[in-house]
Amino acid sequence: MNSEAEKFAGVDGAKGAWVVAVLAETTLTWTACASVTKVLEVTGDCARVGVDMPLSLPEHGYRVSELEAKTFLGTARSSIFHTPVAGVLDAESYPEACAVSRQLTGKAISKQTWHILPSVKAWRDADVDRDRYIEVHPECSFRAMSPATVFSSKKTGRGVGQRLASMMRWSEHVDLADLPPGPAVDDFLDAAAAAWSARRFHLGEHLTFGTADGKDRIVV
Repeated sequence: MNSEAEKFAGVDGAKGAWVVAVLAETTLTWTACASVTKVLEVTGDCARVGVDMPLSLPEHGYRVSELEAKTFLGTARSSIFHTPVAGVLDAESYPEACAVSRQLTGKAISKQTWHILPSVKAWRDADVDRDRYIEVHPECSFRAMSPATVFSSKKTGRGVGQRLASMMRWSEHVDLADLPPGPAVDDFLDAAAAAWSARRFHLGEHLTFGTADGKDRIVV
């Protein structure tokens, strides 16, 4: 397969919606999508798609992939939050979800985790091809992209500049002047990093945290 003629995509959540970055050769373009269904339509012709959202959930405890990713990030490990156990998906309230989590892991889930559960469910219900749609973590992608950089928070101007500089080493055409309205700039950059990891996975140049078969895998 000629990877240079193929397209790759990265997907990042953006306040209940989604940002999709499509990498065609060395050109990046972005699309805002209101649903996972729309994301699947936009990425239907992409060889691989990196998704910044848990695509597998543990039954008990923590995923090995997340523990390994935290080790990889070192001092930036707080950017990874633990995926909730599958049992919390049926909870009808935050207190109920915390009770289920405590029973299975000994710890409650955070409010942040509770608020992303609808997105986790949406991807779980989509039942995507796990060989084409792979879970990524953009902070890990940026670390692999530029190992010598000590990245500042992606919410700061310095952090945005660092990530943009890292991207421009592998994408010749990055134009932020005509981004879709709504999502924050860090959402677009995270989606682009996910696309970069998707291409690396396709070429066999990636790192894998967790298992190789996708049951508990984060790709970088």
